[in-house]
Amino acid sequence: MSAADPQSATAGSPRIRPFAVADTEPVVALWRASGLVKPWNDPYRDIERKLTVQPELFLVAEASAAGAAARVVGTAMVGYDGHRGWVNYLAVDVSLRGGGLGRALMAEAERLLLERGCPKLNLQVRSTNTAVLEFYARLGYVPDEAVSLGKRLIPDSLDA
Repeated sequence: MSAADPQSATAGSPRIRPFAVADTEPVVALWRASGLVKPWNDPYRDIERKLTVQPELFLVAEASAAGAAARVVGTAMVGYDGHRGWVNYLAVDVSLRGGGLGRALMAEAERLLLERGCPKLNLQVRSTNTAVLEFYARLGYVPDEAVSLGKRLIPDSLDA
């Protein structure tokens, strides 16, 4: 699988493609297993919102074993606001981590953003997630001298 041709994949290797509504439950399960779902983020609402804005930039990686149906093994929710690109919900199935799928998803995200003229890609990573910070550092990402601020405009509490 290459960033230049995300659809190409050798037998058994993951294939990157746009999200389809039928992917919803496997994607949410992957996000939960990856620790990406927090009480203040409703993953179903996040998916619904993404499908209204640049849905073609919501990436899913799928893999299939011999004789088995394809299953979702990775995701990246990419966006471009005309100024900066963003990647959210980068997730890789725990059984495939360290095999290059996260790198391939990020390469495809970067390719799609460059295609749109995006000059810079920003990421937000929880400061305590050192393994992920190290992953992004290996891809050439460095901390910006900025503080990320947020204000919730629409409550998404999963407890609500």
